[in-house]
Amino acid sequence: MARPFRGRHSPESPASHPRLPEGRRRSPVGARVNFLFIAPVVMLLTAFQLEPLGMFLKLAAFGLMMLAAWLTREGLIAEDAFNARRVAKRPAIPRKIFGSALTGLGLALAGLNPETFSLLNPILFFILGAALHFTAFGPDPLRDKGTEGMDGFQTDRVARAVDEAEKHLVAMRDAIARARIPALERRVADFAATARGMFRVVEEDPRDLTSARRYLSVYLLGARDATVQFADLWLRSRNEEARADYEALLTDLETTFAKKTEKLLLDDKSTLDVEIEVLRDRLEREGVHSRA
Repeated sequence: MARPFRGRHSPESPASHPRLPEGRRRSPVGARVNFLFIAPVVMLLTAFQLEPLGMFLKLAAFGLMMLAAWLTREGLIAEDAFNARRVAKRPAIPRKIFGSALTGLGLALAGLNPETFSLLNPILFFILGAALHFTAFGPDPLRDKGTEGMDGFQTDRVARAVDEAEKHLVAMRDAIARARIPALERRVADFAATARGMFRVVEEDPRDLTSARRYLSVYLLGARDATVQFADLWLRSRNEEARADYEALLTDLETTFAKKTEKLLLDDKSTLDVEIEVLRDRLEREGVHSRA
């Protein structure tokens, strides 16, 4: 009997549908944001062909729109980090909203006639530019996420600890990128995904922070320093023994973090079981019998 062939490149093969590795997300900064940096260049090119006042207005408009583009990019990055967490504080500065306002203001300056100073066109340009920017990129997160019913002090402690841990992971990613070894870049990304799994557990239950703090600070700090040192050594000498040692370190770290995360989850379940049993005992004393 004939059997269908399913190879690596056949339509049914999972390999024929590439997807991002586990733990990685697509960058929130794409073509739309890049366009915001390119579009104002037209004003810069035409500014020096105008009289001094017109040139000043065009240059000011260029500066405002470049600032708006930068704020928008930073706002998208902050929003992406906010969405990736189960418990998160809203961004301190609404960058995308400011970007919308500055885009409108930049277009208003660009549309201002230096001879008549008529405000009709600038007002229309401001409304149109701000509205289109806001429609394209949306608002910033304006409320905290996942903090309902949690102690504010504990939530802030967890947020600070996770922020610091994230900085260590970013430093590891940047350091290993200097070595230009794609296989190790993927290994570091896999370890980062494992570490972020612990972050999410701690965010869901801030009581786990005490037990996990050493992992979020000391272990990740050591991993960051080891990555920086390996990248420097590799760029100097291409030492294969150092590479093998670093790969072994990543394996040990990933295993250690995964086991600790599992233990935190088991401890949380044990705590829940105890609370359920205590509640059942109280109900029985009140004359209410559970079905269990």
